[in-house]
Amino acid sequence: METRSYKTIDRKKLGWPAGEWDDEPDKIQYQDEQTGLPCLIVRNPLGALCGYVGVDKKHPFYGKHYNDVDVSVHWGLTFSDSCGTWKDDGQGICHIPDKNEPHHVWWLGFDCLHSGDTSPGMMVSLRLISMPIIRDFEEYRNINFVKEQISLLAKQIKQAGRSLAKINRFRKNHKPKYKR
Repeated sequence: METRSYKTIDRKKLGWPAGEWDDEPDKIQYQDEQTGLPCLIVRNPLGALCGYVGVDKKHPFYGKHYNDVDVSVHWGLTFSDSCGTWKDDGQGICHIPDKNEPHHVWWLGFDCLHSGDTSPGMMVSLRLISMPIIRDFEEYRNINFVKEQISLLAKQIKQAGRSLAKINRFRKNHKPKYKR
């Protein structure tokens, strides 16, 4: 998969304060080096980054609701769905696959706007209701943080696929000799 990045959000128009998000893209698509799985980082409307890993139809997590997928990632999975339809490639949860890659993948994802997280859009909202903009325990989760979490998620997803494949091979090769 070709790595692509996009910057589509007008930060000044939204009144976001200056921060490290100013130099970050709003969407990145890339292939995880260790697992080969397609990955996305997408900035949500409040400016928080979200991470996603895609699986093809052969993977046991394909089509599963995120609550039914047992993995550990920043505050847990909060998303599962196929590619959405968007006006342009720089928005939304979808990718541009290379020639020999699957077009239809199931995305499993997490977001970085939970307790202890902050974002530029959240800062604007808090300012509007006269609350402190950044509290001591809140942290903006940047591209590097999200990439690390995506890598952890991709490894768990890849391992789950291998484990189920082993179980299915065992079942196929070790059918019971008795009839019920």
